[in-house]
Amino acid sequence: MRLDLFLWYARLAKSRSVAAEVTRSGAVRLDGRRVERAHAPVRVGATIAFVQRNAVRVLRVERLPNRRGSAAEAASFYIDLSPVDAPGPAQ
Repeated sequence: MRLDLFLWYARLAKSRSVAAEVTRSGAVRLDGRRVERAHAPVRVGATIAFVQRNAVRVLRVERLPNRRGSAAEAASFYIDLSPVDAPGPAQ
């Protein structure tokens, strides 16, 4: 499956064109490698990393979607491995 399609189907991008633009900008890493092609292949078990709303998102693909479904369905396509920010000093 194409990377831009996965990002759109999994509701990680608002539109497919936005997903393609983000991918072409080089802001996405697929299995640790910087990707600049929207048509880069995504497979089950792949790791996708990108910045979203000033936070790093790291996802592991669990299954490939056939369509863009509900938000609950989209969340089942991946496991979020994003680092959790450490709590700041107590005040």
